[in-house]
Formats: sequence, C-alpha cells, structure tokens
Amino acid sequence: MRDYLYNVWSAFSSILIGLGVTLKYCFAKTITVQYPNVAPTVKPRSRGIHWLELERCIACGACTKICPVECIAVERTKPRKVDKALNVAVGGALTRYEIDYGKCLMCAMCVDACPTSCLHMGDNHDLSCYRREDCVGDFVALARDGRQTPEPLWIAGPQLPMWAEARRQAWADRAEPHREAMLRTLEGVEPPPKEGKAEKTPAKRQED
Repeated sequence: MRDYLYNVWSAFSSILIGLGVTLKYCFAKTITVQYPNVAPTVKPRSRGIHWLELERCIACGACTKICPVECIAVERTKPRKVDKALNVAVGGALTRYEIDYGKCLMCAMCVDACPTSCLHMGDNHDLSCYRREDCVGDFVALARDGRQTPEPLWIAGPQLPMWAEARRQAWADRAEPHREAMLRTLEGVEPPPKEGKAEKTPAKRQED
C-alpha cells in the first residue's frame, strides 16, 4: 500500500513540476531578437552546423552507419589511416563528404562515433538558402576554398553586423592553418615508408 501511494504522489508531483515550468513561460514577457542585426544567444554546448577537420578524416564510414536518418555520404579512392607522427590521415583521396541538413537531426551521434574525433558540432545554427539542394553541405568543396563549415548565404554579403563579421573571421582563422593539409587530402597522401624494415627479396633456389 505504501509503494502504491508513493507512486501516485510521485506521478502527481511530476505533473505539477512540469506544469509549473509551462506556466512560468506562458506569463513571461516575449522578447523578439532582431536577427541577423542582433547576435542570437547560442549556448556553449549547443549543437549547430558541423565543422570538419578533413585532413584527419579516414573516411571509415562510422558516421554514415550510425546516422539515424542516413543524411551523411562519404567516399574515398583507397583506404586511409592516421599518421601519428603527422597527425593527419594518409592514403587515398577523400572524394566526397556531404551532410544533408534538410534531414539532419543535430543529434551528434556522428560526432560520438568518429574514431579520429575530426567531426565537431559547431556554433553556426543558420543555413538559410533558397533551394533544397543548397541544404547539402559539401565539405570537399568547402575544403577547396579553405573552409571547414558551411555558411548561410547572407553572411557572404558586403555589409555584415559586427558579430557576424567576427564569427566569420573566427571560422576563417580556425581553418587557415589546415588549408594545405586539406588540399592534400583531396589529392591523396601516400603513407611514408616504414623505417628500419628492409625490403624482402625472394631467396634464390639453390641448385643441386
């Protein structure tokens, strides 16, 4: 009987707590942010548009397999692996890395599954565009331009708010040191030869 009454009270109190939060926001003052003239409030742990360290991606497909909506596509010419000395992936060329943000749930499961930790959730929440095809983030094309993350169309304009200009510059500064490595990733980087191991030559058969 005691357990039954406890369960009833627990359920009733949970409902009251939930309704209290709802009523608090129902009577709160509505605040309209004049975006994009005013910077939006983005929490430190918010999950925004991805940014990718393409030079460290081994194109293993772990992100594509775990994605619940199958919005990620990755292709390579040959197997790739991380060179621990250079801290970059070597091997075949990375020919395709796309994320369809028209389907993406921003669940971050792909980030958790990445074995090289090269995929990250970013601070960009806006990918406004005019066509559905523009919702697809082509990270290979971005790497050719020296960028790591997709950007909304309006941020490419000549006159930007100060906060948008600062954020765009921060994205560029983050990608600049990796520009050459990203370009090499698109062409393929052969792994360096292993030192201390001589090439094996076939032994000659002794004649009787």
